[in-house]
Amino acid sequence: MDLHFLLASFANLLLSVTYTIISLFCGVYAIKLIDHYLLKKIDIEEELGKNNISVAIFASSLLLFVAIIISFGLRA
Repeated sequence: MDLHFLLASFANLLLSVTYTIISLFCGVYAIKLIDHYLLKKIDIEEELGKNNISVAIFASSLLLFVAIIISFGLRA
């Protein structure tokens, strides 16, 4: 294999992992902000500990929404 091809593949891998980590932190931060400012009477972490399925669906959809927004922002 060509060395340039391997270096380009490795660079793409590092870039993808970096974007994944950034998206993960942004998603968790978004959930924390929404939990603190918008849902003052509901504690997401406590409800997840009680196995509340509706809160789990809400949190996962929020993470998916943040990931989609970040992915569209990174394509530009």
